Amino acid sequence: MTRGKIQERITDQNPAFHITEEPKGKKENLLLNSERPTRVLRKTSHSQGEDGALGKPTRPQTIKLSEKLEGTKTVFKKFSERKWPLDIHPLNKSLVKDNKWKETDVAQETRRSFLQEFCKKYGGVSRPQSHLFHMVSRIYVEDKHKILYCEVPKAGCSNWKRILMVLSGLASSAYNISHDAVHYGKHLKKLDSFDLKGIYSRLNTYTKAVFVRDPMERLVSAFRDKFEHPNSYYHPVFGKAIIKKYRPNACEEALNNGSGVKFKEFVHYLLDSHRPVGMDIHWEKVSKLCYPCLINYDFVGKFETLEEDANYFLQLVGAPKGLKFPNFKDRHSSDERTNAQVVRQYLKDLTRTERQLIYDFYYLDYLMFNYTTPFL
Repeated sequence: MTRGKIQERITDQNPAFHITEEPKGKKENLLLNSERPTRVLRKTSHSQGEDGALGKPTRPQTIKLSEKLEGTKTVFKKFSERKWPLDIHPLNKSLVKDNKWKETDVAQETRRSFLQEFCKKYGGVSRPQSHLFHMVSRIYVEDKHKILYCEVPKAGCSNWKRILMVLSGLASSAYNISHDAVHYGKHLKKLDSFDLKGIYSRLNTYTKAVFVRDPMERLVSAFRDKFEHPNSYYHPVFGKAIIKKYRPNACEEALNNGSGVKFKEFVHYLLDSHRPVGMDIHWEKVSKLCYPCLINYDFVGKFETLEEDANYFLQLVGAPKGLKFPNFKDRHSSDERTNAQVVRQYLKDLTRTERQLIYDFYYLDYLMFNYTTPFL
């Protein structure tokens, strides 16, 4: 793929949220024009899912900034004068007292440098093309320890939310928090719930973390979780639509309940430019969830080394000494974890072309986070 094509993928992160062209003569920043409502949202293909919508804002679509904060013009000026991506800061390692983290630290610095260099080389943008509130809509805030965590489903996000709840004083132990409390309790704040000044100050002063996973593994994990177990949302909403479009001569029972979706059918849905139902955060690209070339993350963790990375991060932010990242499986605990061997079994049902197309779909994620080419 040419450099121009890669730049196009990065800058065109989410065309559904591009800002309307500014009439000539207007000098205000397009993204942050004080004469407009704070959100300019258009049609989106993202669906809600269990853990919240990508495309459905939790706030009203039109909010007058005057109702949100005073001194709006000053904030707009600060934003319009900012160059994107935001500055990257060296990690503060003054709270790390144990020498055992040396290898983890080296790996972390390598990942940060790799992502930074990739974005410098291919980003080619000075300003975000998506609306600010959408860009930060997946980022959770923990004010006490000044943490911003971008949620990537199927990459340890449930246990990360548990940790954030403990850090913020909402729970005494990560092991006592149920799945429903994590995902439906509305206990944690998201960055898009703050006004522009609050977003700006946190992006520039808090420690920003993202945890990622091999894209093919993450995809298989999402499929197993949502379609191989009873699910009152994914089966009727996604399953029925997938079976109807991609299964010839489907039986009436499958069409009615949406259960029994095959991985190959799910892949056909994923790769279809005219999907019968929109995208979902559980298999959306990290490049569209967290905008890593526009928001400079201070810490890049990987699911493959989740415990080591997470516990090192907790040291960096000064978490209580006894707090450790939980290693239990959030749901379907009797199932084997999705790993490379499990992924191979699912890919056997696909043609070489289908496997290549999945790789192409997640191409940016593979490049940004230096994952090796999958089993093509």
